[in-house]
Amino acid sequence: QIVGEHSKEGDLVVNVTKSKKLTNVRASGSDDKAHLAPPVVFSLEQALEYIKEDEYVELTPKAIRLRKIILDENERKRQSKK
Repeated sequence: QIVGEHSKEGDLVVNVTKSKKLTNVRASGSDDKAHLAPPVVFSLEQALEYIKEDEYVELTPKAIRLRKIILDENERKRQSKK
């Protein structure tokens, strides 16, 4: 699933289920709360205009989701080399 927009060209692979590793040593201000922009809510037409050639729009009664056609990162790399 697509979870954000990268400012540079290309895709940035992230694992949204992994949590940040915490240590007992803290530096002042290093663990400040991250500021996230609110999610962009697309209509169906906007989602179709926004996606790239390697992405799908999943449409359900409750949600419109953007996702990659090939979900596995390694498989996407193999396909791009062909």
